[in-house]
Amino acid sequence: MNKKGHVLNAALLAIGLGYLLEPSGSEETFRTIVAIGVPVVLGALFPDVDTAFGRHRKTLHNLPILVGFVAFPLVFDNLYYVWIGILTHYVLDIAGSRRGIALFYPVWKKEFGLPTGVPVVSKHADLVTVLITAAELVIAALIIYRVPQYGLEWARASVGL
Repeated sequence: MNKKGHVLNAALLAIGLGYLLEPSGSEETFRTIVAIGVPVVLGALFPDVDTAFGRHRKTLHNLPILVGFVAFPLVFDNLYYVWIGILTHYVLDIAGSRRGIALFYPVWKKEFGLPTGVPVVSKHADLVTVLITAAELVIAALIIYRVPQYGLEWARASVGL
């Protein structure tokens, strides 16, 4: 996916997650959207920093980078939710584009992708982005509302609500 697709995905995901966590549509919903949205958008853009150095879709598009951002808040108590943006970036590059990413780089340089992808410049790229985002939100809703240890109260507490 291109940068526009990653920003679109992150913005729609932030709005969707905001409403999943605070469905009232009140001012609290919008606070939740912003609290989640800013780090998710930053995370969604971060992996493409490797276009300026290293090897694109390898250097910052791999599982060790994702693990680092998942663990970062546990160690330093900041950068919450950036990992969500990075994860959705990976999902878009794997499922939404033809090329895929090198998940196990630098150990293994093979790029992994799904046959569902379209070329980055395709007229269908935005549609694919929206469909993947909808699937991500369905998965998030199932986790928030159906998995007991990750229920709505836990999810709200994790964003400070």
